[in-house]
Amino acid sequence: MSLFELKLQEIHTKLQDRQLTVTDLVDEAYARIGQVDGKIKAFLKLDEENARAAAKSLDGQLGSGSARGLLFGLPIGIKDNIVTEGVTTTCASQFLRNFNPVYDATVVAKLKDAQAVSIGKLNMDEFAMGGSNENSSFHTTYNPWNTDYVPGGSSGGSAAAVAAGEVYFSLGSDTGGSIRQPAAYCGIVGLKPTYGLVSRFGLVAFASSLDQIGPLTKNVEDSAYLLQAIAGHDPQDSTSAKVDIPDYISALSGDVKGLRVALPKEYMSEGIDPKVRDAVMTALKTLESLGAVVEEVSLPHSEYAVAAYYLLASSEASSNLARFDGVRYGVRAENPKNLLDLYHKSRSEGFGPEVKRRIMLGTYALSSGYYDAYYLKAQKVRTLIKQDFDRVFESYDVIIGPTAPTAAFKVGSQVDNPLTMYLNDIMTIPVNLAGIPAISVPCGFADGLPVGLQIIGKALDESTVLRVAHAYEQNTDFHKQRPAID
Repeated sequence: MSLFELKLQEIHTKLQDRQLTVTDLVDEAYARIGQVDGKIKAFLKLDEENARAAAKSLDGQLGSGSARGLLFGLPIGIKDNIVTEGVTTTCASQFLRNFNPVYDATVVAKLKDAQAVSIGKLNMDEFAMGGSNENSSFHTTYNPWNTDYVPGGSSGGSAAAVAAGEVYFSLGSDTGGSIRQPAAYCGIVGLKPTYGLVSRFGLVAFASSLDQIGPLTKNVEDSAYLLQAIAGHDPQDSTSAKVDIPDYISALSGDVKGLRVALPKEYMSEGIDPKVRDAVMTALKTLESLGAVVEEVSLPHSEYAVAAYYLLASSEASSNLARFDGVRYGVRAENPKNLLDLYHKSRSEGFGPEVKRRIMLGTYALSSGYYDAYYLKAQKVRTLIKQDFDRVFESYDVIIGPTAPTAAFKVGSQVDNPLTMYLNDIMTIPVNLAGIPAISVPCGFADGLPVGLQIIGKALDESTVLRVAHAYEQNTDFHKQRPAID
């Protein structure tokens, strides 16, 4: 049995009793990576020297009373768009292949303070632009359940590493579903917190009004512990919310009696795989058996979410990625004729096709004569989508539906059809536009591949989202199933 199959409390007790060391846990991570990552390819960079040094230092604290908190000594993977001091942060792009940050992102600093051990940096779609992990400029990551299939994206490496047992948990980022969709595809738990609850300082920006860092874990309890460690106001992030952080662990009561659950008819309509629909309906029956009340509702502007999202996200990406010019940092083209040629060559050589596609779309939407017709109209639609959620939440505690319309698709099957790829995020995108929290938990299988159940909550009400997810999880066994990697 892998050490990573033990519960957090069990590991902590064994560490305190010196039946286990942090070095044992780090050894377990690197042994597992050596065993399976040649097939999964979840990692871009291993930080073995620093991880082993950290483990040795933490082992010296065992039994001294300074080993505080349940995250003590646990191996974690970090998505490669979250900066790490002294460890390259590439965003899976050739443009940043030599970028070595001089500081840690706030979430990384918080995990170090919680005495977790970073194992390395995880693969992703370049600059978080994609839903399959096929847009990485280094290599594709594969789904541990079946390596012919994608792990989802953009946090595909983060999800695959947890599902494959390479790390205890990981961090990802979610702009339009990039934590929840790969969590669903890989059969693990992925949480997108409320916008502003977790600091974005040190997250390389894709779309600043949508991006949010969150945890990917094996179960809901671990997600609550990790969120507890990384949530909170950060003065270095101007969008960080100044709110009190509740005790998320105490919310895991298992009690959902009387809870009002909304099922949007738009989330179960045409385009949803029948096997996914059946898994979600069975999950809702489980919640009803626990005393929850499920009723159908409408989120009428959901059909416009994908179009609005790709205009807004691409516009913000166009602005954010303008800083990558080959002058200040990143890769610089050789032998340019002049400054404009330096910009042109550096960006042409450094960015991949999906990043270029979104920069061009965003630049067009923001250009003179088109701003009102596209970007401004998309912002108005975003407001309507948020108002839809607000109306439903006046009467209901959570909204539930599929995380994705299908299970994972085959590697290469959609790479030449970006519009089809974009539609895979149709269930997750509205949540980012509204800035509210949502979690994906395993709820079944379709043709041997995991299916995710998405639970959406009110802004800053992660406690209820976690409570519902935990109650469902405790009455099913899907979260206990692991892929068999040959």
